[in-house]
Amino acid sequence: MHSLNPAEVGGDEILQAYQVEDRSVPHVRCNFVTSIDGAVEIDGQSKSLTSPEDSELFGKVRMLSDVVLVGAGTVRIEGYNPLRLGKERRAWRKDHGLPENPTLAIVSSRLELDPINHVFADAPVRPLVITHAAAPPDHVEALGEVADVLICGEAEVDLHLVVAALAERGLPQILCEGGPRLLGALTDADLVNEMDLSLSPLLVGPGAGRITAGAFDTVARRFVLRSVLGADDGSLFLRYLRAH
Repeated sequence: MHSLNPAEVGGDEILQAYQVEDRSVPHVRCNFVTSIDGAVEIDGQSKSLTSPEDSELFGKVRMLSDVVLVGAGTVRIEGYNPLRLGKERRAWRKDHGLPENPTLAIVSSRLELDPINHVFADAPVRPLVITHAAAPPDHVEALGEVADVLICGEAEVDLHLVVAALAERGLPQILCEGGPRLLGALTDADLVNEMDLSLSPLLVGPGAGRITAGAFDTVARRFVLRSVLGADDGSLFLRYLRAH
């Protein structure tokens, strides 16, 4: 197991551990943090489970992505900031033929998003809002002023169409950052290619939700462990790929 140091996480060895074999092939990577007893949050936010090492690795995984996919509820609850990488990470992307910043894509059925939210107003790349044809037309129009609105599905968001639409826009490397319902829906649609799990050395106790949620059938899908990183504080960082 490799030891993870925030000052060293930008090294080629760490980046190679999280690279995909072919960036042109659509790939859905999900990145979540959980306590050792399975809690996804403390007092409603996942940030309470994170560590400096987790934040550094989280940033590097973003750096490798074309688009960050997130549910509207997570944007509201976690207080998402505009998706703007630091100077060194932008330079790395530019050196590797990528746009300086990945694109933020927000999935929402009801479109209960404020167009003046700084996640739109201060975004370095025009965000995407992904919804369905039955979404409120006035909300579609309002959000269309600050984001590109993609219609994927008739009465609900079709995640297969979402992955295809993102790939068509030149964004095949998809990083899902939550929330639990979006992960549940991606799992139900059998679209998760990779699971990056940060295991925080905290025992939270009952009451907190899991990293996945939703009224879906339970079907076990096997993954293969590809890498394990450890931090001095006891955190573990696990990378799993879907077994073929």
